[in-house]
Amino acid sequence: MEKAVQAPAMASEVDVVIIGSGFAGLCAGIQLKRAGQSSFVILEKNNGVGGTWRENTYPGAACDVPALLYSFSFEPNPDWSTRFPRQPEILRYLEYCADKYGMLERTRFGCEVVEARFDEGAAQWVIKTHDGQTLRARVLINGTGQLNRPAQPNLPGADSFAGNRFHSACWDHTDDLTGKRVAVIGTGPSAVQFIPEIAAKVAKLSVFQRTPNWMVPRPDPEYSDRQQRLHRLHPWVMRAKRFGIWAMADLAWPMFVMGPQHPIRRLAERLVRWNMHRHIPNPELRSKLTPSYPMGCKRVQIEDDYYPALHQPNVELVTQPIDCITPTGIRTSDGVDHPADTLIYATGFRATQFLFPMEVYGLQGKSLNESWRNGAEAYMGVTMPGFPNFFMLYGPNTNLGHNSIIFMIEQQVRYILECIDILQRRRLRYMVLRDEPMQSWQQQAETQLRRSIWAQGCNSWYKNSEGRITNNWPYSTLTYWWRMRSVATQDYQWVAETNNE
Repeated sequence: MEKAVQAPAMASEVDVVIIGSGFAGLCAGIQLKRAGQSSFVILEKNNGVGGTWRENTYPGAACDVPALLYSFSFEPNPDWSTRFPRQPEILRYLEYCADKYGMLERTRFGCEVVEARFDEGAAQWVIKTHDGQTLRARVLINGTGQLNRPAQPNLPGADSFAGNRFHSACWDHTDDLTGKRVAVIGTGPSAVQFIPEIAAKVAKLSVFQRTPNWMVPRPDPEYSDRQQRLHRLHPWVMRAKRFGIWAMADLAWPMFVMGPQHPIRRLAERLVRWNMHRHIPNPELRSKLTPSYPMGCKRVQIEDDYYPALHQPNVELVTQPIDCITPTGIRTSDGVDHPADTLIYATGFRATQFLFPMEVYGLQGKSLNESWRNGAEAYMGVTMPGFPNFFMLYGPNTNLGHNSIIFMIEQQVRYILECIDILQRRRLRYMVLRDEPMQSWQQQAETQLRRSIWAQGCNSWYKNSEGRITNNWPYSTLTYWWRMRSVATQDYQWVAETNNE
């Protein structure tokens, strides 16, 4: 259980402000403290730590990366109950880490940032919160990530619906779905997890699918008491397993960045089709569930229970486009009405709208949202020209299709701490990325991404509305580690008190 902690008074000035207390924000705060930094605060819009793992409480919410890898390398957990733990267990882990490393005392809860503006004269960030408070900091670290703002579909007639409706990321636990007619719009990761949980208890479940998923089985064995005891007594065993999981996952990256005919992908597609045939004997339903795009173009789903759930007699998979929402349900383009008592949006997040709805202004009032009008971009996903002493965690082009984002976050935090150390040791006012490395990196990344499987004829949350891939990392995580192992000081302008480099 999370310890009740008195929220710290809002200091008027600190060295570092971190936005968000999920994996990214906590990692930054913990490593700052371990490095001897004491003047920092974490600003969190919710009433507790955890980020997306606090907000997403829908039935069946779970991680699709093995827990031994989906955790901090400096804080291995010997007590994971299964290979792929569910949301409550991951949240408890984050609360434990926040408590152990003293992050609760450094976090201001219920504090949502609405604006951050760089004051060049003072070489400080001026951060404003929703409740009108103002805080100044030399360094600003954004840890809100890519999956923190639910995307609501703009469907005609939505406001006319007479029943209850909510987004899966804001699950209404007061709505007992037992015996009800439920309509689910969307078949993304959250839907794939909660549909098997609710299918057996609802009277009728109508699942509205726009695009089918590639889906692989999720072997989820429990860790026995003996295994947990082994992990506790011999932590090196956990670390060895973690390394093995990471290495095997990284070997799969060519499947995502090479062409559709890559032999690993073709083999994986055959195995997935075999698995579908095994679970879905009905050829008509199987046809609806078979993707027409290459595997990996959209996020690959990992789940064992979804196909069996769709085969239950009270579950209907609807592939006709939605025409409108009516007071009593959903009408599809063929004129058929699908009655519903509860409507659930499983429509994902505003993943390409990084920082939304926050406004960030850099040198000479430069707007980050305006700079990103054609798509978000950042050098290695971390820094941007025109925005001094501003760092992103899980920023543009650092999402993964094959490995753990926690690995990426730890490399980013290490890089940021080196930047802060340089600023302090040299007594500099600020650092700012030069245009040349940004342009060179973006050119290189986009060239690789255009060849990737993510660019091969499908829409996904990896892309913005113009089709630009703004979210995914185009190489292996080993490559990211190598490129982020130290700060290339020539990539930045370092401004001293005299405003000379």
